[in-house]
Amino acid sequence: MKSLLASKPVLWFLFLFNLAVAAVAPFVVDGTQGIMTAVGMGVVSLGAGVSLLRGK
Repeated sequence: MKSLLASKPVLWFLFLFNLAVAAVAPFVVDGTQGIMTAVGMGVVSLGAGVSLLRGK
């Protein structure tokens, strides 16, 4: 499972999908839940982005 999560296509998917959800969540979900969703997805996106940069 670890090798699957560390593969480049999966990291790119995690990075782009979570970044898109983090950008849209505050506008779709009202209140604190939308903000917390954006923060959580943003953290996952940043983690995937850092892993992509470290892989080079």
